Amino acid sequence: MRFFRDLSPAAFAAGFVAVLVGFTSSVALVFQAAQAFQATPAQITSWIWALGLGMGLCSLVPSLLLRMPVMVAWSTPGAAVLATAGLAGGFSMGEAVGAFIASAVLIIVAGATGWFERIMNRIPMEIASALLAGVLAKFGMQAFSAAESNLPLVLVMLVAYLLSRRLAPRYAVIVTLMAGIVWAALRGQMQWSAVHAGLAMPVFTMPQFSVQALVSLALPLFVVTMASQNLPGVVVIRATGYDIPVSRIISMTGAATLVLAPFGGYALNLSAITAAICMGPEAHEDKSRRYTAAAVCGLFYIVLGIFGAVVTGLLTAFPKELVACIAGLALLGSIGGGLAAALREEQHREAALITFLVTLSGVVIAGIGSAFWGVVAGSVALCIQHFRRR
Repeated sequence: MRFFRDLSPAAFAAGFVAVLVGFTSSVALVFQAAQAFQATPAQITSWIWALGLGMGLCSLVPSLLLRMPVMVAWSTPGAAVLATAGLAGGFSMGEAVGAFIASAVLIIVAGATGWFERIMNRIPMEIASALLAGVLAKFGMQAFSAAESNLPLVLVMLVAYLLSRRLAPRYAVIVTLMAGIVWAALRGQMQWSAVHAGLAMPVFTMPQFSVQALVSLALPLFVVTMASQNLPGVVVIRATGYDIPVSRIISMTGAATLVLAPFGGYALNLSAITAAICMGPEAHEDKSRRYTAAAVCGLFYIVLGIFGAVVTGLLTAFPKELVACIAGLALLGSIGGGLAAALREEQHREAALITFLVTLSGVVIAGIGSAFWGVVAGSVALCIQHFRRR
């Protein structure tokens, strides 16, 4: 099978790191969102089952069919919106599921009509690259700010990364990750008590539709998913040079959300951070073989969904500093490439810099994240600077 011929240790490691980073960095928000709707422990486990299965299949199947890395994740800002609005509005789980379904329908429409992809096609590459660099730079900064709470671990991983980049660059991420795990285990920093045996079982919730839930949950969930997740996800795809059918993939994520919503699959979307890990040169020096990293990531997500409690415990056993450090170091190449492309042309340099800084600031306005406002600020600056100029 071609997949096994194309698979390499570096691609396998990139897929695992993507799952590690994507899951551990935001799973707490998913738990909070479920608890905001008075979810039982069985329902929370069902959420992990639905999201893991959805992300896994939506990443694995298109990656194998297209031979390009397709990365799908849950909506992290969507979880934040649900956690906040759920507590404030006192919505039931049935009303939440109804809102998930309504949001999924809107995502399907956005993909089927192609309007979202047409908007993305009009964004200059410099602005898109600056957006990518701004989104990823926050994770790069966290890699070094983790030294405040665990300096020895960060130093060990940094030295391992620099040495492996010189001696065996293809395996730099693998060596760095293994060095961090060994150091954390020797220092007794692995939280093995978090690991519990058990399979995840789906729990069906009958949807209920109300105007209040549609306005307070469905519309904000749709907006932040498209603006804060799908938008930077498309930027990563374009910046890495892949011609992925964006509209069809977005429609697929909406359809998967529609099917899995009654079990807790609140929103699936294009990935940005984890996509950069699997689409960058660290995953494989041959661009045509990087799809294997996305496929491995999809397989891990499926396992995560099926074995919910066990895998959740294993991934959360890693120290948070280890996760932050490996994420930042794995993204250094993508951050540097994004900045280089953003600042290459002088006529777009200032607008690109504004996009980068607004995105990096992390500002949230009207519940919409800085990725969207970075594009808005950069586009406005570009229009003002070049209005009626040849």
